[in-house]
Amino acid sequence: MRPAAFARPGERLSVLCLGAHSDDIEIGTGAALLGWIERGVRLQVHWAVLSAAGKRAEEADASARAFLNGAERTTIELCDFKDGHFPYQGNEVKAWFESLKPRVSPDVIFCHWGGDEHQDHREVSRLTWNTFRDHLILEYEVPKWDGDLGRPNVYLPASEKVMTRKISLLLEYFGTQRNKDWFKAETFLSLARLRGMECRAPEHFAEAFHVRKLILS
Repeated sequence: MRPAAFARPGERLSVLCLGAHSDDIEIGTGAALLGWIERGVRLQVHWAVLSAAGKRAEEADASARAFLNGAERTTIELCDFKDGHFPYQGNEVKAWFESLKPRVSPDVIFCHWGGDEHQDHREVSRLTWNTFRDHLILEYEVPKWDGDLGRPNVYLPASEKVMTRKISLLLEYFGTQRNKDWFKAETFLSLARLRGMECRAPEHFAEAFHVRKLILS
């Protein structure tokens, strides 16, 4: 299979990253962002977490800054919508998405997969598609006990160095999550190795995404 170049060194790429919770973006697409920065892509990122309060907000801010270190321009936006209640705060969350739309003009959007079993994740995905109708949207996956991993159709290979750094940053910055049985280095590494196998990644690791629409030129 012939790989398609997404962003080359020296090129500018505007990215909108949307996550329901403080660690979602890092888990779903952290390696892609780290890899682009390492390769010299001029990355401009608007990073928005919809549920981040108290200690989780501190973790989210510190982690985002670490993952985006070296990006050309960054905006970090943390909201305090109630965890687990997004579908029941529909008016407020929808209003926030509408307020975001005129403030960003991304080349690519990262958001949750629409088939995710977590209600907050699904709501973010639904409203992303409802709000941004003319954009390339890559829906990322978050492994967890629900057993809801699907069959993604787009892959971004990652080097072993980048994958190691991604996992190291996750474990360093999200102390509140370390007691969860799924929040382990082995979980993230295993999924990346599986996705790397599926796309025959050169260094055996990859992140995978669901894409509903894609225009090739």
